[in-house]
Amino acid sequence: MVSKRTSLPKKILLLGALGVGLWSCGGSGGDETTGGDSGGSGDVTSSGGATSSGGTTGTGGSAASGGTTGTGGSAASGGTTGTGGSAASGGTASTGETSGSGGSTASGDTTGSAGGDSAGGGGMGGSATGGAGTGGSDTGGGGGSVTCPTPALRAGDTNETVQVGSQSRSYVLHVPAAYDGSKPVPLVVDFHPLGGSGPSERSGSPYPAQTDPEGVIMAFPSGMRGPSGGAWNVGPCCVANTDDVAFAKAMVAKIQQTACIDPKRIYAVGFSMGGGMSHYLACHAADVFAAVAPAAFDLLKENIDDCKPSRPITVVSFRGTSDPIVPYAGGYSSVVSGMPITFLGAKTTFEKWAEINQCTGSPSAEDGQGCSTYSNCQDGVEVALCTKQGGGHEAGNAAVGWPVLKRHTMP
Repeated sequence: MVSKRTSLPKKILLLGALGVGLWSCGGSGGDETTGGDSGGSGDVTSSGGATSSGGTTGTGGSAASGGTTGTGGSAASGGTTGTGGSAASGGTASTGETSGSGGSTASGDTTGSAGGDSAGGGGMGGSATGGAGTGGSDTGGGGGSVTCPTPALRAGDTNETVQVGSQSRSYVLHVPAAYDGSKPVPLVVDFHPLGGSGPSERSGSPYPAQTDPEGVIMAFPSGMRGPSGGAWNVGPCCVANTDDVAFAKAMVAKIQQTACIDPKRIYAVGFSMGGGMSHYLACHAADVFAAVAPAAFDLLKENIDDCKPSRPITVVSFRGTSDPIVPYAGGYSSVVSGMPITFLGAKTTFEKWAEINQCTGSPSAEDGQGCSTYSNCQDGVEVALCTKQGGGHEAGNAAVGWPVLKRHTMP
């Protein structure tokens, strides 16, 4: 899933005849990635005795849209084994299981007519807590300090896991070449769309191109399998019996154990359903995430009354006026079986966040990037809506989103 889409997947066209849209890996452009790289790379060993590897075959990037089938389960204690794969041209198929004790091995291969991305996760099981310490470098986020873990992480992508209750959850950890472990850096967590995975989001995300030169660590988590494939639990949709807020927090805590992360500069971004997860974290995890940048998703009528952030939080949203999957004006969607939702719409979501953050006055006129912003908000946060006229179901503009995110830190 990159910022450009060229054709609707077949399933959307089919459902479109019934007035139903699919906010998944496809959208108005069809392919999930264009020219993307594989998620996992090389071999990595961790303190839990884990080894992970990813193999990829394809011609240009992963493509997974239209529909998802697969099975997944977890029953791990300290380790995981898993395999994952996806196939393009109208649907994805993925499998994943976890079992074991002590150490883990994971591998993944992917093939698809439009390319592929590696899947599967390995790493140390067990939830982690901690992270920031005392002494060491200044965070740069305003007050406080952290102790940078040693040795410093090496550049590259590794498949990792963290235990959350009875579930072993996986994510791709991305360490850019500019990271040297000597000072605290931001962490950006990037959430995939419905039917996607952490490795596929790593392949298509527009954010590394913006954040890598600054040494920013990124994480690409994988959602549990729901009725429509890999998904996030945002209340009324789209996967049951999983706490993704707890997962996000546990993942951040574990990353802080091995990477030098500034606890005041942790951000969430995401495309489509991943944008929905970013909204949800702004509502329910403002104690961890400093700001969020969702794309191609809105707040939901079904649970808007439960959106009560613990503090004001910056939100910059990206929306297209011709999005056939998540209509700009909002409306009802029953794509995920048994889990219908109602989108508030781009402008109503914009206004709701302004209300939540106690913004005053009127928003600015749209700038050259289509962004209108409430800047007079409580505690100096911002609420922005960046509208692409004629834009479809597509990822946000990271060249616009990242500068907004990084100028906001936790109080």
